[in-house]
Amino acid sequence: MNINTEQIVPISEANQNFSRVARMVDRAGEVYIFKNNKPKYRLIDIENDTTIEMTDDEKIDFVAARILRKYRRAFEELAK
Repeated sequence: MNINTEQIVPISEANQNFSRVARMVDRAGEVYIFKNNKPKYRLIDIENDTTIEMTDDEKIDFVAARILRKYRRAFEELAK
C-alpha cells in the first residue's frame, strides 16, 4: 500500500480537529488516519469516490437529503 505522506493524520489530530481533516479530504479526496503508527482508517469523499457503488434509489436519497439540508429554512417557510 502506497500512501502519500501529506494524506496521513494521527488519530489524535483527527479527533481534536476533524474539520481540518475534512478539508484535507476535500482537497485530496482521501486521508489515512493512523493509530499506533499504523494505517487504521481511510476517510474519503463519498461523493467523488468511484469504489462505492450505489443504486439509483440510494443516489436519489443521498442527493435529496443534501438538498433538504441545504434549503431547510426555505422548505420550512413554504410549509407554513
